Amino acid sequence: MKTLIINEKDNVAVSLEDGKIPRGHKFARRDISEGETVIKYGEIIGRATSDIKEGEWVHSHNLRSHLDEDVEYVYQPTDCKTGSGYDTFMGYRRPYGETGIRNEIYIIPTVGCVNQVCIKMCEQAQKLVGGTLDGIYTFTHQFGCSQLGEDNENIKKLLCAIALNPNAAFVLFVGLGCENNGLNGIKEYLAPFGRDNIEFFNCQDVEDEIAYGLDIIAKFAERAKECSREERPYSELRIGLKCGGSDGFSGITANPLVGTVSDRVIAAGGSTVLTEVPEMFGAEQILMNRCQSAEVFEAYKKMIIDFKKYYTDRGFPVYENPSPGNKAGGITTLEEKSLGCIKKGGSTAVVDVLSYGDRVRKTGLSVLDAPGNDLIAATALAAAGCQIVLFTTGRGTPFSTFVPTMKISTNEALAGKKNGWIDFSAHSMDADGLYDLIKKTINGEYICKSEAVREIAFYKTGVTL
Repeated sequence: MKTLIINEKDNVAVSLEDGKIPRGHKFARRDISEGETVIKYGEIIGRATSDIKEGEWVHSHNLRSHLDEDVEYVYQPTDCKTGSGYDTFMGYRRPYGETGIRNEIYIIPTVGCVNQVCIKMCEQAQKLVGGTLDGIYTFTHQFGCSQLGEDNENIKKLLCAIALNPNAAFVLFVGLGCENNGLNGIKEYLAPFGRDNIEFFNCQDVEDEIAYGLDIIAKFAERAKECSREERPYSELRIGLKCGGSDGFSGITANPLVGTVSDRVIAAGGSTVLTEVPEMFGAEQILMNRCQSAEVFEAYKKMIIDFKKYYTDRGFPVYENPSPGNKAGGITTLEEKSLGCIKKGGSTAVVDVLSYGDRVRKTGLSVLDAPGNDLIAATALAAAGCQIVLFTTGRGTPFSTFVPTMKISTNEALAGKKNGWIDFSAHSMDADGLYDLIKKTINGEYICKSEAVREIAFYKTGVTL
């Protein structure tokens, strides 16, 4: 049986082929006693619930989480690098100082009531796509009315952040006219940004909403086709980091590979963003020690504690994870999943902590407050200003958020089986190959396989009327 020992401290190893131990799953390197800690990645991933003999399968039947919901965090800073180099890409320079990797028009409904209006408008506008206008998209959702408090504020904040993404040359907000998330609030939120590439109208205020909207989009399209790519510094590049449908190889191949690329992007002057806060539980101290300052540490610690409280206040344990698919792929505990998940963040310093709906403020690696749900987290990354999301997966998924979403498989079998979904296989651990594909994507020379499908999802936490 082909096996892999990740760290010499580990008392488990990973099977690399199906047999007595399923591929991607763990087995004991030596006898492990009941109650003893199980070590993988050189870190604790749980405790044995029974005696485990050398060579035996280690999984849900004999391993449980070791998470402590009341753990105390201490800042023990490690020496981490930050960006100091320089590289460039070919992008669409916007008048307000940011650069897109796509040149698109967004149609954004303020409320779910006008979803069908936006869909019809978008369908009829497709004939305008061409030249340097890469696409026209609408992002439907079921919110914008009947939300209260934080949810009502957050849906406005999220939709405005989507409109501010530099991949959008122009944006049309379509309202109904009577919703909570009205155009007046959106205009007020956007006013400090001074954008002149955004238009608004309420369907209740015009006679033919489709014709009215198409007239605006036609004018947008004419102006968008005047845009062209030019050489821009990596300081204007922001890349989102996300994993989903993880398996036992996620923390061995794809996530470390993306981490290597993240370090390389930051070294060249760019920025990356890591999210999925619940999938940091069990590995959060590692990231805390990488915080650039005590101030960043305190902000990150508060984010972790608040997210744990979000679980416990609703009667759920913080370790309500991994998913059935994760377990089938070889991941047993949340600590194991988290230790693999954070590898996407490479080894550079954490320079900033962003709240949900916030946009990237500093060059380097930022941590963003959002859940692990694939589409919600990917949407939050793109709303933070990321022009592309790198999405690692061991089981595969066809979705894309509203910016190009590059799928990176953890294993060769998935890449072969789902060629229509997967852009790159991490099986080869070819960092140069992945970096080159990313450069081709941001330069417009490669189109991610899921780009034709664009979706958004909202992180709702409160009541609906």
